[in-house]
Amino acid sequence: MARLTKKQKEARAKVDANVSHDVLAASSLVKEITNVNFNASVDLAVRLGVDPRKANQMVRGVVTLPNGTGKDVKVLALVTPDKEAEAKEAGADYVGLDEYLQKIKGGWTDVDVIVTMPSVMGKLGPLGRILGPRGLMPNPKTGTVTMDVAKAVKDVKGGKIDFKVDKTGIVHASIGKVSFEADKIAENANELIRTLVKLKPSTVKGTYIKSIFLSSTMSPGVEIDTKTV
Repeated sequence: MARLTKKQKEARAKVDANVSHDVLAASSLVKEITNVNFNASVDLAVRLGVDPRKANQMVRGVVTLPNGTGKDVKVLALVTPDKEAEAKEAGADYVGLDEYLQKIKGGWTDVDVIVTMPSVMGKLGPLGRILGPRGLMPNPKTGTVTMDVAKAVKDVKGGKIDFKVDKTGIVHASIGKVSFEADKIAENANELIRTLVKLKPSTVKGTYIKSIFLSSTMSPGVEIDTKTV
């Protein structure tokens, strides 16, 4: 087991594993215990009382964080020539079609989100083995397959993220940066939690939100009291 550094020990000493907090207090504590020399991401992990193996208990959705993610999201718009100007004006970093399909076939995936049109999805099918494992395959449910390409690009650039419960029943999402004010982190966290509550499957019985932890890159997790959200 790796030894803890002095900063890691100090951070852990400030987190009482037996104490849970409201969202704002947890956000403040995460900022306090983050001792890295870069602008670390802030992540939310929510354990749900669902069985992801059952199709009717799969929780997946999108949410627009009110304060953005703090990340410069690189967007590739795979569109036909008549939509290129629209995508560029909306802020897409890369715009085109066949040349980018060829680049992806060659292993290029240096983007965070891909936005495309329904008519182009057929060309993306063969690239599923490359895009799928990286979470880059566009999906109508997340708003990344649409004729309104400009809106999709603006939404992603403005803080729209998609999330999906993993096989252990946990939703992980990056909701900001430690440079954010604590109340901004809390607003983003609350928005995601509210969205998860709205998406509760009707087939779920018992406790739905089992636990919530907030952390930053390399920081200990801070527990949020589920009764306060």
